[in-house]
Amino acid sequence: MSQSRKSEFLKDRVIHLTIEDFDVVNMVDSMGKTAFQARNLSRAAQIFDKMLADKDCVVFLTLAGSLISAGLKKIVTQLIQANMVDAIVSTGANIVDQDFFEALGFYHYIGTPFVNDHELRELAIDRIYDTYIDEADLRICDETITNICNNLERRPYSSREFIVEMGRYLDSDSKFEPFRGDSIVYNAFKKDVPIFVPAFSDCSAGFGLVHHQYFAKGPKLTIDSAADFLEITQIKLAHPDTGIFMLGGGVPKNFVQDIVVAAEVIRDTEVAMHKYAIQITVADERDGALSGSTLKEACSWGKVDTVYEQMVFSEATIAFPLIAGYGYHKKNWVGRQEKRLNRLFVSQEASVSA
Repeated sequence: MSQSRKSEFLKDRVIHLTIEDFDVVNMVDSMGKTAFQARNLSRAAQIFDKMLADKDCVVFLTLAGSLISAGLKKIVTQLIQANMVDAIVSTGANIVDQDFFEALGFYHYIGTPFVNDHELRELAIDRIYDTYIDEADLRICDETITNICNNLERRPYSSREFIVEMGRYLDSDSKFEPFRGDSIVYNAFKKDVPIFVPAFSDCSAGFGLVHHQYFAKGPKLTIDSAADFLEITQIKLAHPDTGIFMLGGGVPKNFVQDIVVAAEVIRDTEVAMHKYAIQITVADERDGALSGSTLKEACSWGKVDTVYEQMVFSEATIAFPLIAGYGYHKKNWVGRQEKRLNRLFVSQEASVSA
């Protein structure tokens, strides 16, 4: 009876949006002649297009909030495939609980916030606002992370290194072929696009790591947050021209902005601020918290230049497809060379080994 009831909740899958099918350029340009957030969104889209036209610029995409469960996975993947994104900084939930989870063959389902959450708990259904996820499937995702840990050399890894291994895991077995094609982790692995998750244990990966460390005999695999910071800073050191496209705020926003300061600490000299910066957020700047702090404020810290910066106070599922779609259909990314930034670290690791 309970399984039948559970099936009633988990029947309609979330379908991921695509930017290929809808040319929004004329609409977004027209929004630039209006006011409020429509005009801000239009300017942000134009700045994103400038990033793509600047062929030497490294484009960072940051992901915070529950974006993949909300149907935005395919847009991120399309940006990776078109060389419109060179590196990603994300919360763990987007990369592990949601993207990697779906690449394993599981789904998010359309739900509603107007539901009895006690009943969902009894049915082992987890709710993300108006979407559902099967707790049993999520446990398999946790276990998969444990298995990856158990089969790797027991040493410290940056989150980037470990996510490469997650992509390798998806690549290693043909049973994932029907599901991995739209995966961010898998496509980043194939294109050598680094993914950093600074708070890696704050997600399903954390449960897998806890299980591994509790039961492992002898040396244990660990995640080195300082290595994360050094690696992403090395990208800035190697590529002075950078732009950031931020969805939400939180740790990913701060992490990618801080690399300018970290580069200055290493070089002991002034380093170019992020040349381009746009942020989509619903957070308010008046409480002083990071997620809503403006990009102009970041300039005071020496992190973001203010020539090409734009805040868009909007919910990401509305604004992201429009801005990404604008950049895609303007086609200034055509001819943009893939950076394959993961190779920067592979060559360093090889030289250290030698």
